Amino acid sequence: MRRREFTAAGLGIAAGALARPALAQDSGPIRIGVLTDMSGQFADQSGEGAVAAMRMAVQDCGGQLLGRPVEVVVADHQNRPDVAVARAREWYDRGGVHLIGNLINSAVALAVAGVARERNRIAIVNGSGSSRITNEGCTPNSIHYAYDTVALARGTANALLREGKTSWFFLTADYAFGHALESDTTDVVRAAGGRVAGTVRYPVESADLSSFLLRAQGSGAEVVAIAGSGTVFINAVKAAHEFGLRRRQTVVGLLTWLPDVHALGLQVAQGMVLTNGFYWDRDDATRAWAQRFFAVRNRMPHMGDAGDYSSTMHYLRAVQAAGTLDAAAVMAKMRDTPIADFFAAGGRIRADGRMVHDMYVYEVKRPEESARPWDYYKLRATIPAAEAYRPLAQSACPLVRPG
Repeated sequence: MRRREFTAAGLGIAAGALARPALAQDSGPIRIGVLTDMSGQFADQSGEGAVAAMRMAVQDCGGQLLGRPVEVVVADHQNRPDVAVARAREWYDRGGVHLIGNLINSAVALAVAGVARERNRIAIVNGSGSSRITNEGCTPNSIHYAYDTVALARGTANALLREGKTSWFFLTADYAFGHALESDTTDVVRAAGGRVAGTVRYPVESADLSSFLLRAQGSGAEVVAIAGSGTVFINAVKAAHEFGLRRRQTVVGLLTWLPDVHALGLQVAQGMVLTNGFYWDRDDATRAWAQRFFAVRNRMPHMGDAGDYSSTMHYLRAVQAAGTLDAAAVMAKMRDTPIADFFAAGGRIRADGRMVHDMYVYEVKRPEESARPWDYYKLRATIPAAEAYRPLAQSACPLVRPG
């Protein structure tokens, strides 16, 4: 797959040469990097949507910061940590990039967070979900913003366990995110007295999960939980529908994005339970921002898009308030400043880099319940921020428990 790079010139933001002498960086453009999946299986959950959201934040801050123009640069990491690390080092070392955002794909996010620490720059994760990012993988230079696997597990698993569905079979994507999602959900299931009937791990680029689904069907488990994302997840749900799994088993996506439901259609997706950090039709503020995003992308935003905008705006305001681009000073300002916008009311960034905020359990509507395009979810429960994430008392983050 050929790597593509998109600069701010193609986004309507002031553009300039990516590499310039170090002294020029002190007075030249301030650059924000969007390192994402532009062409692979997670492109609909990140890609151009992430670029649009971060672009909107820069525009809403006037396109300038500390008297300098702000540019957005974009690269496709191809879902390869080695490609992501090489690009991050280039951006941080020679490209004048101070923040890298989105970072879908947990293996990529963990790797780039390490580079941010080495180079004393900042990384903000919205696309990826592994709870490792703020647990054993935490750094003083990285923030995990929109959601994580602990919150997904506590929302969706508890909702189904309360319905008496206690036996689970996992179809797990064989990479960092899938492993974390399976592990965190297993903890919730077993804590409630449930059991895991079986697990199968599939290669992240699998084209067909039919054989794995037949194993899940044969397990007799009440819940078939797909711990994966992207086009493979969409294909798996379609196949489960065709095989008739849902006549006797509950098929659940432990991470389900709004574009996934759109791609599946309500006829297939109806009744699915999911946990999310943002829904465009939640209230007046979410609807207002969603309409702006729709005008740019011709689709409604999901929690990654909203998180990319909110976190970029929080960063830009922190730089302005701190009066510097120094990573330690900006991180301190972001931690000290509550987040209060359409994405999160009363959100805050903890010492481990986890941005804590309310999460929501939704159920996908039946076709006859949907009143208009993108009207897909109905609220089942709100999970308060204090209950949604791993408590600091249980954290393995060295920033929380030194030594």
